Amino acid sequence: MSSGRRRAVRVAIDGPAGAGKSTVARRLAERLGYLLLDTGALYRTVALAAVRAPIRWDDPEALGALAADLVARKRMVIERAEGATGGGSGMRVLLDGEDVSTAIRSPDVSLGASRVSAVPAVRAALLDMQRGQGAEGGVVLEGRDIGTVVFPDAEVKFFLTASPEVRARRRYEELVAQGKEATYETTFADVERRDKADTERPVAPLRQADDAIVVDSSHRDVAELVEEMALVVEQRERAG
Repeated sequence: MSSGRRRAVRVAIDGPAGAGKSTVARRLAERLGYLLLDTGALYRTVALAAVRAPIRWDDPEALGALAADLVARKRMVIERAEGATGGGSGMRVLLDGEDVSTAIRSPDVSLGASRVSAVPAVRAALLDMQRGQGAEGGVVLEGRDIGTVVFPDAEVKFFLTASPEVRARRRYEELVAQGKEATYETTFADVERRDKADTERPVAPLRQADDAIVVDSSHRDVAELVEEMALVVEQRERAG
């Protein structure tokens, strides 16, 4: 019988690009009083660092060495920061001391992140960093393989999705709001390419964990989604 005390748990949120994971994860973390880790930001930062090096996204050996260096020398730092830029994730991402929270959200870097994340050596370099962030519980982790690879034993798993058309529309409106040139057609094509890259990569492909709760955000209010998900987490907390 429960004593009423709650145990902080690990919440994994996976899903395709544009499903609203960053927004939902941030608001869910705030609702629960949990820490937040946008793991996709790690791969985006590696992709950006590769551009600046410069290192080609199709050079796995060099990318692996770069990722290991970013972690070992703490050149890449992710901090929770209220009001931080970067897709509303509530996190500040530093690369060599520079806030790159906005820079890593560009369409080119997004596509590069898919290429980079398919490199086994890069994933290995970042895996311990991700697990260390969530080891103690009380954290919301958002990405594409959190519930299947990073924390397969997470106490609560969600798979957040939406139709490709809705996801493309959201991304297009986001780009326009940022003052960037974009069309819905090219954005939709980018979404399709990203989905293909994420689901077909040989290492840790995007897939729904067998025990994940599917949440379709296509035509639902964010506040409603977050409250529904928070109730699931709180029930798991009480279950101990």
